[in-house]
Amino acid sequence: MTQASAESPTDSTVYKTLLESTKAIPWQIDWKTLRFTYIGPQIEALLGWSPASWETVEDWAARMHLDDRERVVNFCVAQSQAGTDHEADYRALTKDGAHVWIRDVVHVVRNDAGEVESLIGFMFDISERKQTEQKVLALQKELESLSFKDGLTGVSNRRMFDAILEAEWDEARRTGQPLSVILIDIDYFKQYNDCYGHIQGDACLRQVAQALAAAAARERDGFARIGGEEFALILPATDAAAAMNVAERCTSLVFKEQIPHAASAAGALLTISLGVGSAVPAHGDAAIDFIAEVDQRLYQAKQRGRNCIVGGA
Repeated sequence: MTQASAESPTDSTVYKTLLESTKAIPWQIDWKTLRFTYIGPQIEALLGWSPASWETVEDWAARMHLDDRERVVNFCVAQSQAGTDHEADYRALTKDGAHVWIRDVVHVVRNDAGEVESLIGFMFDISERKQTEQKVLALQKELESLSFKDGLTGVSNRRMFDAILEAEWDEARRTGQPLSVILIDIDYFKQYNDCYGHIQGDACLRQVAQALAAAAARERDGFARIGGEEFALILPATDAAAAMNVAERCTSLVFKEQIPHAASAAGALLTISLGVGSAVPAHGDAAIDFIAEVDQRLYQAKQRGRNCIVGGA
């Protein structure tokens, strides 16, 4: 052996030094005994558990968040048994009871006979990445919620109305139950804006929306603002008579608000006109045709002087 080679560190020492100087945490498990043969010292700085305390795969599983444990353990065992390299994200428990998001990247080592011999892997701290992902998901949910919400009144918008109507129309056709819809228009609202101004007009829309929302008494009832001063109620499993009762309640709720309307030809207080329709959809019937019929009844209510209800089955 030359002097130079005698003074050089062994390959294993070099590899160990390199592994233990990275942020990734290397580890190795003997497949036959399911015991750790090595885990990097970085594990203690990250989770608080000393390398010596990682003896078997039971220690690995026990130090995993309970909500992740069964899913991750079953997946990793199945992949390892199949000899397939894999990776898994989970929350690892720290010694003080907190948790850290970990990505475990696993390589399956086989012997010459093709049998699984050991598992070699790296643990990566992905907590910051997960926090960013969760913030993005929360933002996406908020944006999705906003896309179905009317920005002025805070109630559902036309997009949500269309989605609910389609779903309830299909459900009514499937079950043979009646579906009712009430279309509502604020009487002489243009004149209201001209008289009181658009800021007060917006406040009026919000007040009317809050009042009418109370008419959607059941969890499945849908209420939305579908136009400038037009609102709609979707009433599943509701026949014509019951729908008329809800329409009368809508009129009463708005009257109780006692909103002055000096420019209305229908009276000194703000009023609404309503078109009501009920149907048991049959195969081939279209929701758009049904809504057109209800809209025609709303038009008739306006033609009759407003501040009234026109209904029908």
